[in-house]
Amino acid sequence: MRVLRVAAVLVLVVVTAFPLYWMITTATRKDVFAVPSWWPDLGNLGGLVAGLGPMLGWLPNSAFVAFGTTLLSLMMAVLAAYALSRFRFKGRGVFGFALFATQMLPEALIVVPLYAIFLALGLLNQLSGLVLANTAFGMPVAVWILKSAMDRIPVEIEESARVDGCPRYAILPQIVLPLVMPSVAAAAVITFFEGWNEYLFASTFMVDKEKWPASKGLASYVGEFVTPLGTVMSAALIFTLPAIIFFLLVQRRIVSGLTSGAVKG
Repeated sequence: MRVLRVAAVLVLVVVTAFPLYWMITTATRKDVFAVPSWWPDLGNLGGLVAGLGPMLGWLPNSAFVAFGTTLLSLMMAVLAAYALSRFRFKGRGVFGFALFATQMLPEALIVVPLYAIFLALGLLNQLSGLVLANTAFGMPVAVWILKSAMDRIPVEIEESARVDGCPRYAILPQIVLPLVMPSVAAAAVITFFEGWNEYLFASTFMVDKEKWPASKGLASYVGEFVTPLGTVMSAALIFTLPAIIFFLLVQRRIVSGLTSGAVKG
């Protein structure tokens, strides 16, 4: 059984890593239509950096949207999740269902009305507008992840903190939040990729080329008659690496955050 598990893991690693490997070999190949080589051409590293110029200008835009979406979503999600988990108020069920219902609507369905709203608010062609648009879709998911974790924390812990003199306003940041940090990490990953992979709103709202996120810039390499595959692959590799690094940094907390919210101790 151990051999089978190891073999299954190796197969899974090969399948998931193959796209990254193929991007590297294609980006370093002088002729992408020649007989494919199974090893990167280290003598043609210039092909690997062919897409660096424009992408270096677009990556900070993607980083701004991704981190802005993550921070704004988590700030609101923590407060909303705590309110849904601990307080009983009129309309609580409707509010929770409304958050859930946002995931039933495809983003393309609200592009036109959202465009009209952003036009009236002066948010067109602004990276902050993309942050708000992506937060609207990422924050509800974060709320339900955090609420599920907070529901598993005994209320007695908060009551004991109050008895020991902890102020009411300090219970969430000092008592509850440290206990749900795995779920916070999981929500951060989801909201980060919501902003990092942004394309639909960027292609609709962003006009200035220098303000494009990297996802829209990457799509611009695809031409009507000619597509430089080597450049596309090198740019795709540059676009992918920051997301992979971010995922590897927090991957240990993702599974525990999605599947548990139990109290440690």
